[in-house]
Amino acid sequence: MSLRWQCMNIDSVDPVPLARWWADLLGWRITYEDPDQAVLEPPKGSPEDGVSPDLLFFRVPETKQVKNRLHIDLRPSDQSQEVARAEALGARRVDVGQTDTVTWVVMADPEGNEFCILQAFEADVTP
Repeated sequence: MSLRWQCMNIDSVDPVPLARWWADLLGWRITYEDPDQAVLEPPKGSPEDGVSPDLLFFRVPETKQVKNRLHIDLRPSDQSQEVARAEALGARRVDVGQTDTVTWVVMADPEGNEFCILQAFEADVTP
């Protein structure tokens, strides 16, 4: 197969500030910006560089209206710490119909795009 996932496009009424918000949340770098678009990539030389899809933010005239059909899941080393950090940056918890028993936290960025902060990854250490 010759396909490779290159990027995820995110509609935005104001793409540069939203890309900067995601850069702060993820610790990534903005590699291109103009008033109508911005590109976010993993830190140069990091394990994600060239592996994780880029995030592209494009200007659109309308605000987000309904729940995303596709969203980003983030795997933290400490879920509660990262949820608190995301909230301090301006994210908010949202209800998209999840139950109280789920192990992830559904959040929205400043423009309302949902994303999830999963429970911390615990590698299976059993031989």
